[in-house]
Amino acid sequence: MKILYLDLFSGISGDMLLGALIDLGVDAAGLERELAKLGLGDLHLHTDRQTRGGIAGVHFRVFCDVGPTPAHQHAQTHGQSRDFNQIQTLIRRSPVSDWVKDKSAAVFRRIAEAEGKIHGVPTDRVHFHEIGAVDSIVDIVGACIALEMLGKPRVFASQVVDGTGWVKCEHGTLPVPAPATLEILGARGVPLTQCDEPHELVTPTGAALLAEFVESFGPMRGLVAEKIGYGLGSRENKTRPNVLRAVLGEMSRVASQESPLDWETDTVAVLETNLDDINAEILGNFMEKALSAGALDVFHTPIQMKKSRPGVLLTVLCTEADADKFTEMILRETSAFGVRRYLVERRKLQREFVMVNTPFGEVKVKLGKLGGKVLHVAPEFESCRAVAARAGVPVKQVYEEAVRAVKR
Repeated sequence: MKILYLDLFSGISGDMLLGALIDLGVDAAGLERELAKLGLGDLHLHTDRQTRGGIAGVHFRVFCDVGPTPAHQHAQTHGQSRDFNQIQTLIRRSPVSDWVKDKSAAVFRRIAEAEGKIHGVPTDRVHFHEIGAVDSIVDIVGACIALEMLGKPRVFASQVVDGTGWVKCEHGTLPVPAPATLEILGARGVPLTQCDEPHELVTPTGAALLAEFVESFGPMRGLVAEKIGYGLGSRENKTRPNVLRAVLGEMSRVASQESPLDWETDTVAVLETNLDDINAEILGNFMEKALSAGALDVFHTPIQMKKSRPGVLLTVLCTEADADKFTEMILRETSAFGVRRYLVERRKLQREFVMVNTPFGEVKVKLGKLGGKVLHVAPEFESCRAVAARAGVPVKQVYEEAVRAVKR
């Protein structure tokens, strides 16, 4: 199966992604014909080859009856706005494929959920300005159409990199990363790193497309590049080319045999110590303190020590960077004289957080996916408890309703 790898060294926006996919071979005329099915009015796509930082690629723009608009000026130029329900209706009523409808609506839902959380309104009542404009609808639906035209490849990406500074939008001047961008990536569990480029590199539209399509984030592994496309942004950056690189290819035979599944991988530190003389309350206090300080997990296991003394094996899981911090905490906060430590690899299900509607209110649910299928559904306890408290019902009842909502 084809693999699409997005190299995000200079971020991503909807128009940059479309430029890169067209550079990979997506037929721009065919894309325009498909987008015409949305009934958005008199619009056409314009693509031309330009350079950014010495790299040649495709610059993608949308023209309509009032002219081209940069991605950050939709509302000011078009004077249009749509709420989430109107956008869903627009997409659902169009004759594009069911896959494009489902994926486009899912991308918009991610943005609506983020905006709703930021502004304190229900998802279905989120009123868009920038995202409601014609060219942003084209960016999202067009990206889904382009991916379908490429054969629906599996999508992977590098670490997400954003800039610094400020961005102007409908709500005023906001810090980079934009609140919606940060919320969208955080809801999917995607790490974000900032660089010293004094501009927004990742737009909310770009973040939502990543959150919906990318299976995992990290360096290329065993990818044989068949085609390379470059999508160009509109400005010249100060520290890096304003370019999105997209690589289309296949996994090498060796790599595909080594990792046939699309699980996520990482490396963590395991810290262990045997204790036979610690007060249970001190042990409990240590666990709470370590978890509050960022430990990935803390647990203790009953063991039998030398001379048949009962004891406990205290284990802390943490990032490699935090190993020294938690080693010192164990030595200071417990009766340990020494700590064993080693690194282990983990294989993890892809994790995604979604909000589901129950009869008692919205509940946050964690999904565990493998091979594109949901294997585990886990409503977040704190979310269930808060909803249960407001509704005056048992937490168990809210939990069960959330699971049923996901299955529906």
